[in-house]
Amino acid sequence: MNEIYRYTGYAKQSFHQKMNRQLSQRGEELLLLPIIAELRNEHPGVAARQLYWILRPSNIGRDRFEKLCFENGFKLEKSKAYKRTTDSNGVIRFPNLVAGVEFTYINQAWSSDITYYQIGDRFYYLTFIIDLFSRRIVGYSVSESLTTEQTSLPALQMAVNDRCPPSTLIFHSDGGGQYYSKAFLEFTKGKLKNSMCEMAYENPNAERINGTIKNQYLKGYNPLNYSSLIKMTQRAVYNYNTVRPHKSLKKSTPVAFEEQLSADSTLLKSNDFCIKTNTNQQYQKNHQILIGDQINNINPSLKTVNVF
Repeated sequence: MNEIYRYTGYAKQSFHQKMNRQLSQRGEELLLLPIIAELRNEHPGVAARQLYWILRPSNIGRDRFEKLCFENGFKLEKSKAYKRTTDSNGVIRFPNLVAGVEFTYINQAWSSDITYYQIGDRFYYLTFIIDLFSRRIVGYSVSESLTTEQTSLPALQMAVNDRCPPSTLIFHSDGGGQYYSKAFLEFTKGKLKNSMCEMAYENPNAERINGTIKNQYLKGYNPLNYSSLIKMTQRAVYNYNTVRPHKSLKKSTPVAFEEQLSADSTLLKSNDFCIKTNTNQQYQKNHQILIGDQINNINPSLKTVNVF
């Protein structure tokens, strides 16, 4: 190491301080990528510089923001769909444990995603966790930043405290930085099995709940500030879980459906309540995503049925 210090011209302390700053900077950039991807979907013809002025991130300058966009496939010259929402190079990855799997009861698998909500010129962030069997939102958070401590972690803590799931629970996400940070992995160790997807269409259930809460509830409630956004999100989650019927749950609400599980075992025998997580044809069509043959090469012993 002394040779490295001499070669770089840094003292030992200065060298490690510089490395820590670079690692911190890289972590902040990874947290931005899912939000940039969502902005790109909302504004497909807007250049990276305009995306910067829309988002106005406090932790990154304009030029570095543009460089981040270009390095991760967000240049307008590329006509193909932007399938990657995170940069997985050199970071922890977990296998996709839900692809093609049939779930038959609650607390077998949860899925999570993070989205943004804009009020005026400010961006806030919503994190939701749903049970893949009952469609119930089991945890959520509303935050002013994209850090793990304000997004995925409090949402998961809420879900775990409320549900007390078994350690066999699969927790599925899109692989964003908030789902493999040190704080998140320390909390999940021994409590659940981490699962990640490579492409956005491999996490359709969590993405769908983002759109449902934002478009069917929050836009109508019209929160005017951060405080009201917190209250309106709580209201939206309550109405989604306890009032809104689901066709796939035989027009029951997620809460009512869960309450019926122990009373009516025939609910578990219906394929209508199983989850197919390997593909989503309508999502692919809407977003012009091309899938290779490898998507269909799942374990034939795993039974799959239609989702929603």
